[in-house]
Amino acid sequence: GRTGAITPVANLTPISLGGTTVKRASLHNADQIEKFDLHLDDLVFVEKGGEIIPKIVGLDLAKRPPNAIPVGFITHCPECHSLLVREEGEAQHFCPNQVSCPPQVIGRIQHFVSRKAMNIDGIGEETVAQLVNEGVISTLADLYDLTREPLLALDRMADKSINKIIKGVRDSLTVPFEQVLFAIGIRFVGATVAKTLAKYFRNIENIKNATLAELINVDEIGDRIAQSIIDFSSDMRNIQLINRLKAAGIQLEVSLENLENQTELLKGEVFVVSGVFYQLTRNELKKTIEDNGGKVSSSISKKTSFIVAGDNMGPSKLTKAQDLGIEIISEQDFLNKVSL
Repeated sequence: GRTGAITPVANLTPISLGGTTVKRASLHNADQIEKFDLHLDDLVFVEKGGEIIPKIVGLDLAKRPPNAIPVGFITHCPECHSLLVREEGEAQHFCPNQVSCPPQVIGRIQHFVSRKAMNIDGIGEETVAQLVNEGVISTLADLYDLTREPLLALDRMADKSINKIIKGVRDSLTVPFEQVLFAIGIRFVGATVAKTLAKYFRNIENIKNATLAELINVDEIGDRIAQSIIDFSSDMRNIQLINRLKAAGIQLEVSLENLENQTELLKGEVFVVSGVFYQLTRNELKKTIEDNGGKVSSSISKKTSFIVAGDNMGPSKLTKAQDLGIEIISEQDFLNKVSL
């Protein structure tokens, strides 16, 4: 994938489990293989974690063939053949070849164009892989240099598809900074962390120039995230990438309009949004909470300040809220709170 993490997978004799045929199970990392002392042709016990993801939970040593071969963890990337590294404190091995390892290049661009990131219409995962494999693009910034001629030369690429791609890239120039920051793909910077950083630092230059201490000072930014940002910002390839994206015209700072709409009215308060609403959508409600300094949580806990409840709020959430004594407010109550 885009991070270069190597995830070993067990290939199994197909078996029916929980209504589906299971052929593979994740082994997570080298420690899992060592923990079970896995050998080829072992008889393993498999269950679905959370009733969804197949995982190996044990094995029957009595059924192991006498000449079974131990499973050895690979030393080199199966794609680009770079020597794998495992950093101290990390569970996984990584391919360090970020520049030209095909799955990493493709994965980063697939993440960049995805709906929660730049939301570039017309470029799906298969199209990204085609563009990279055909040598049309190799970085995120190359998307903004796309022209019709190289696209016309590709298989199954007609005028309609090309127009959609070019329009999708052009439309992405209006995507807000917090989504751009998430799309760039800094390690450990997910959508929520990107929102926090965008709101605090306002633009990409402030983030790039921030010290470790300044980053850690931001609410919910720990050592690991802060160091990842420092590492990203000190890499010349990333500096060049940001400069190219800036030249393309994407949003690398919080817009004046967004700044005008932001307050600290709900600072320190944590909201859970549940149910069906009529005046605002769920996403609009969440954005309003964040724009006014509040935080949105997906689950109810002692830290929850309010639950904004619409129609058909889940009974389990209602019961938990009542047990914890959390105040439940209506959509209108919330709108009154922020004077909308």
